[in-house]
Amino acid sequence: MTEIDAKTDALVPAWLHLPDIADMLDVEVTRVRQLVKEGQLIAVRRGENRTLQVPAAFIDGSKVVKGLSGTLTLLRDDGFSDEEMLEWLFTPDPTLPGTPAQALSENRGTEVKRRAQALAV
Repeated sequence: MTEIDAKTDALVPAWLHLPDIADMLDVEVTRVRQLVKEGQLIAVRRGENRTLQVPAAFIDGSKVVKGLSGTLTLLRDDGFSDEEMLEWLFTPDPTLPGTPAQALSENRGTEVKRRAQALAV
């Protein structure tokens, strides 16, 4: 859990609070906190009350977006901080096209993971 700068915050189009994610996933808030702790989701403190929030793009209906966890692991293994991962996931890439987060939600995770692995080279 981290704080992010305004530039990174502006890249993410929508955010969800942990209780909202718990409702969407039909789990307890403690389970959502566990997903954050395990690195399967990124939560940052933001807003007036500095509440923990997760990018809405990480949730697909009643589940975490397919391929997100593996992508976050690859980026973390490459030494990315939470803020750097958010910046990479939400920065448009004309060759993708769109953002890596958008590609994950469109089930194009293989290409996103390939690009994440290439960052380590």
